[in-house]
Parts: sequence; structure tokens; C-alpha cells
Amino acid sequence: MTQEALPRYSHPKSPHHFTLPQLAACVLLMYYLDFSYRDMEEWLLARDQVCQALELPRIPDHTTLQRTYKKLHMLDFEKMKNQLLDENGVEEEGIASDSTGFSPGYQTRTWRIYQRWAKGVYAVGTASQFILAWRSGWGPGSDVAHLPGLRRDSCRYGRYQGKRKAWVMMADAGFDGQSVRDDDLVPAVRRGVNLLNPERKARADLVSQARLDGLFGQRWKTETVNSVIKRKFGDTIRSRKRSLQRREPIIKGLVYNIQR
Repeated sequence: MTQEALPRYSHPKSPHHFTLPQLAACVLLMYYLDFSYRDMEEWLLARDQVCQALELPRIPDHTTLQRTYKKLHMLDFEKMKNQLLDENGVEEEGIASDSTGFSPGYQTRTWRIYQRWAKGVYAVGTASQFILAWRSGWGPGSDVAHLPGLRRDSCRYGRYQGKRKAWVMMADAGFDGQSVRDDDLVPAVRRGVNLLNPERKARADLVSQARLDGLFGQRWKTETVNSVIKRKFGDTIRSRKRSLQRREPIIKGLVYNIQR
């Protein structure tokens, strides 16, 4: 997957001891095992078969892995995700969205109280349970701003009958806002006793009917995906730079898709 999505080298004048796909595979494996950079270097030293499978001429230093993670951008993760989903032929009738927070690990170790944390927002296919689209941000806060991007990136994996859309976007009330469309299954937030806006009332009735039909219950699969990511790959953020912290929910989502 890394070979198809990434160039062979990050720069023409790089040392060329390792290829970028080889190092990217080591970084993804490091997040899958929930290791630190130094632990990953020691783990590779004890795993000859893994090094042979990756065709590593020698063991990369932990600083090399750290620099590789800095070189990988959001677009690189997006290319690897699309390559994986296209190979599996993903096509969904229901796409569920939800967000989850990751605590900053370095502040936890120093016993400091943190008031903001990195947040991963995922759009999950209810049939395959693959992550189809992702966004990252900072919590606490509303998820309304992430909905248009999630819909735009995940629509290529929705089911269509001819040119007619045959899939539905589902989310909880945290996504309720002006970006919600009429056919989205997003509960309308009641800011009073009754819903007065006709469009919001119609959407609330649509969600109520979807609950009775059992369709809206499929939204809980995204909660399962969030739980798996935290249990298997850790619920903390290791990076100290804010730009690198925003990448970690994305790379955790990519590693989850790979292990699926």
C-alpha cells in the first residue's frame, strides 16, 4: 500500500539508505504496536522476518523514524487510505460519523491539568466498518464544521443507483447545524420545548422513523470503531508540536483500516 501511494524517496538528494515506503511502513507498524520510537527500533532488531518482508538493508535509527513521521503529510495518509478502500471495493448504504478525544500524553506524565485535547472525527461505513473519511481538530467543541468535509470525502464510497444517491449520512446531535442536509439523519437539537422550524421538525420526524426502522441504530458502529482505536492503538497523543498532534488521530485511523 505504501509503495503505491508514496514516492520512492522524499527528496532526490536524500541518503537513499531506505525508501520512503519502507520507513512509512515502519511508522505505521509502530502506531499499530503502540510503541515509542526507541521501542520500535529495538523491536525491529529482534524481528528478522519483519525486516526481510520490508526489505530493510539495516535497522533504521529511532531518529530516522521520527523524521519520517514529520515528512508524512495529511495528503499522504489520504492517498494510502483511498488505495486501501479502492482495493477492497467499499460501497456503503449508510455512513456514520462521530468524534473522539485523545489526551495529551506528555501533559499526563507531568501531572498537569489540560483543558484542550486533540480530537479525531471519523466517518465509518456501517457495512464494512472501514473509516471512509477523517478530520482532526481540538476539543471541547462542536463537530458541525467537520460534517461537510466528511460528506465530501466519503461520498465516493456511497452507493448510487445510476446517478441517484442511495446512501445516507448519520450522526449524533453534536453535528446539528446549518451544514446538515434534509436527508441527513442528524437529530435536531431542541433549544426550547418544541421545534418551531418546519425543516428541523421534518428532520426530527425523519430521525424518529429511522429509529423505529432500526436504520439509525447502525450509527453506533462508529462508537465501536472509536473504542477499538483507543484500546488497540492507545488513547494518548505523544507529539508535542500542535502540527504533529493533529496528525496522530489520522494515522491511528489509517492503522485501524489496515488491521481490518
